[in-house]
Amino acid sequence: MSAVQMQATLPDTTTAESEVLMRVVNRVAIITLNRPAALNALSHGMVRQLAVLLEQCRHDDGIVALVVRGAGQKGFCAGGDVRSLYQLAQQGRMEGNDGWLQFFVDEYRLDYALHQFPKPIVALMDGITMGGGMGLGQAARLRVVTERTKMAMPETRIGFLPDVGATHFLSVMSPELELYVGLTGVTLTGADALHCHLADVCVPAEWLASFEDRLQRMPHDGDLMQALRRVFEPPCNVVPHAPLAQAMPWVVRHFDRRSSVDRIVATLRESLGREAAREPRQWLQATLDAMTTHSPTMLHVTREALLRGRQLSLAECFQMELGIVARGIQEGDFCEGVRAHLVDKDHRPGWAPSTLREIRPERVMHFLSSPWRTEAHPLADLGN
Repeated sequence: MSAVQMQATLPDTTTAESEVLMRVVNRVAIITLNRPAALNALSHGMVRQLAVLLEQCRHDDGIVALVVRGAGQKGFCAGGDVRSLYQLAQQGRMEGNDGWLQFFVDEYRLDYALHQFPKPIVALMDGITMGGGMGLGQAARLRVVTERTKMAMPETRIGFLPDVGATHFLSVMSPELELYVGLTGVTLTGADALHCHLADVCVPAEWLASFEDRLQRMPHDGDLMQALRRVFEPPCNVVPHAPLAQAMPWVVRHFDRRSSVDRIVATLRESLGREAAREPRQWLQATLDAMTTHSPTMLHVTREALLRGRQLSLAECFQMELGIVARGIQEGDFCEGVRAHLVDKDHRPGWAPSTLREIRPERVMHFLSSPWRTEAHPLADLGN
């Protein structure tokens, strides 16, 4: 099917009301997440639409590459539609079902397909890029950020873990930096993302406003990736300073992979008690606040999952994450975290257990154990 025929047969993807839009410019499919009022958060319908479009682009010889972007100027994608998942999870707890599970199965399959896609993908991670948005963006071959980028995996704050493949894609960093980013959910700038190897180019946001004009003139007689990079990276590009670079000595000191979560918190407290300089104290206090207010269970589980993920394949990481997600929703802190921070907004989650020291090793191992037999795992075929 040609690109022109695809547009003719997919009216739902080309109307202004659709949550996912697609058009083709010079043999490149431009896919737009179109929920700007919700910072382009992913609904289940969007995940399914994206999966259909991806498969059609895969088999269309008239399309040579994909660009994925978010509508509006505030965000690429703020993550999954957590409030909807919370409602499904609450309903599931009352009725004894797991209707929420299919969202994650479909989302992880989509993310895995993006990672394995045979044609180049460009992700324009301008503005807020978190959670499920990272699952989409980190699968791209060319990951573009700007001075407006606010990137994070803040899931431990709501009683969850960094998922959508994060136990795989965060491993491009050193273990210390991975643990810091994954446990605290710190927000990264575009320059920080480049420093962390979570982006390939950092460009001025205004440069992206005219990318379609340059895309229209892109040649097809040479190296495709070089041609795409010239479309999205301006000549003489000046990358802003990465604030995270200054904090790296503190990150390395406190987030040693051999340190337990309890030990990380203890060293942060010890350093805060001794440190007099303003900037180190600010970093220490913000980091300590995250490590003592986020879900104790998921901080322990996330640390172990991130370290395990460094030794696993992408498919194995998705399979591990789905098991942890299932346990986290059915018997963990997810519902309470979402209630406290996004529904009631009292910001006083009642974690269970409530402190880091109450978390027993067997509880951590329980969350890391799969709820399914190997052959019955919903993602058992991934990677085969």
